[in-house]
Amino acid sequence: MSPEEATKMITGLKPINSGDRLGDSDVHAEPKMKIEFAPRSVPLQRRLQTASVAQWIFSFLGLAQCCTAAFIGLLFTRFWLVSALYAAWWFIDREKPSKGGRRIHALRNCVVWRYMRDYFPITLMKTAELDPRQNYVVGFHPHGVLAAGAFLNFCTEASGFSKLFPGITPHLMMLSLWFRFPFFRDYLMSGGLVPSDKESACYVLQKPEGGNLLAIIVGGAQEALDARPGSFTLMLKNRKGFVRLAIQNGAPLVPAFSFGENDLFDQVNNPRGSCLRRIQHFLQKIMGISLPLFHARGIFQYSFGWMPYRRPICTVVGKPIPVQKKYKPSDEEVDQIHQKYLKELSELFEKHKAKYNVPEDCHLEFV
Repeated sequence: MSPEEATKMITGLKPINSGDRLGDSDVHAEPKMKIEFAPRSVPLQRRLQTASVAQWIFSFLGLAQCCTAAFIGLLFTRFWLVSALYAAWWFIDREKPSKGGRRIHALRNCVVWRYMRDYFPITLMKTAELDPRQNYVVGFHPHGVLAAGAFLNFCTEASGFSKLFPGITPHLMMLSLWFRFPFFRDYLMSGGLVPSDKESACYVLQKPEGGNLLAIIVGGAQEALDARPGSFTLMLKNRKGFVRLAIQNGAPLVPAFSFGENDLFDQVNNPRGSCLRRIQHFLQKIMGISLPLFHARGIFQYSFGWMPYRRPICTVVGKPIPVQKKYKPSDEEVDQIHQKYLKELSELFEKHKAKYNVPEDCHLEFV
């Protein structure tokens, strides 16, 4: 074997077209043993898109821990007063996440999120008007691994939410645990995130003049364990709390399906009943968060890493399902609205799936 041949086997170099790739689907059609590096001729625009997604992945996986370390570390330096003052502010402001949060429009409109939008790309589509005189509960499906579509559509203005739904203020519910981290809680609130508890939900939905939208990723962390390309399994069959919440507050239910959400990452095989799945469920009960073993591509190569694939996401928002306000709805009333919601969500999926290359024989599975 010549030195040139050996080098090619190690690096996996092969002829490439000029410019960056249009996507990753061809590269990952089947497992490969070699590493395929990104070409040097990638346009600056696409490099900025990759950088924007990389910072989002970091904020999702490691920013809370870094904020905590900084808060504690500053106490042992001459800048200890920063942490001391923040602790006082934290105490005074402790109820703010449950009172609708504190959004910062400059951050929601930041150019970083537009680069992130174009990386996939992500689009938001409406199928019906939402009356700004009412409050709404939106069920978002599926969770995906990192809920990229939910974050970009409801926590930023990159996909044009305010233009599509004028007069509506979106809020996205997130695990309450994350609002206990110093500094990080303020970052979350800046985008319109609120804790996933009843107090926070009711505060948003009880706005007298209306105009609030509460987005709930109904499948939650457990659904993330089923997030893989081609999966349409939703943890929804027995999840009725969001329906009861809507009835108690007289807020219409709006189904939303995010096509492509599950296609961003591959995941280590973890079928129900497997040892890995049991371990993941055990850790979820302890920590409150699931730990999907996901992988996709890297920043400088296309073969492995935690960066999502460049695959399109389109979040389709359905039509509102009216509900009659009732403080203590019966189980039968909740079941009736829940069944209607499942039907509307299924119809929304079937109506639009052909546009997003979903095979005709694929249907939603509720578990």
